[in-house]
Amino acid sequence: MRQRLGDALGVRTEVGAGRVPHAIPSGAQEGSAAVEFIFLALLLMVPVVYFVVTVGQLQGGSFAVVGAADQAAKVYVAQSNPAGAQRAAEQTVLVALKDYGYTPEQASFEVSCDRSDCSSAGATVSVVVHLDVPLPMMPFADAGQLTASRVSATATQVVGRYR
Repeated sequence: MRQRLGDALGVRTEVGAGRVPHAIPSGAQEGSAAVEFIFLALLLMVPVVYFVVTVGQLQGGSFAVVGAADQAAKVYVAQSNPAGAQRAAEQTVLVALKDYGYTPEQASFEVSCDRSDCSSAGATVSVVVHLDVPLPMMPFADAGQLTASRVSATATQVVGRYR
């Protein structure tokens, strides 16, 4: 019985139209490249997607504190008495943060004036809002105090002469 040289060595040869014959080992792993690609893609893409979601959370938190600080400063200077202005500014911050999905426990704010009487004409009122942005998709982030970052914004308004 006659055997070809490639068959005796366990190597198969293929000849295509216009191609040079090449040897393919008969025990070659076929199709494992797809499995390796899928495994590596998942291994690399999951952290990238989580990073993008976290950056989106931080951007949303930044928008929330900027809007909250700006509106609270405007509401504060529109009030005539300082006690009512403080309560109105606090409610404004809570509503603005709630619009973005944040709770009062995640935020704090402070009001400062350049004068002792914040409601006098020409006084400059600054409102600073701080927000602890939680890590996304973390079920126990509240218990462990896990935050992605703390974002802050400051807004300043001048009390007008005529209200």
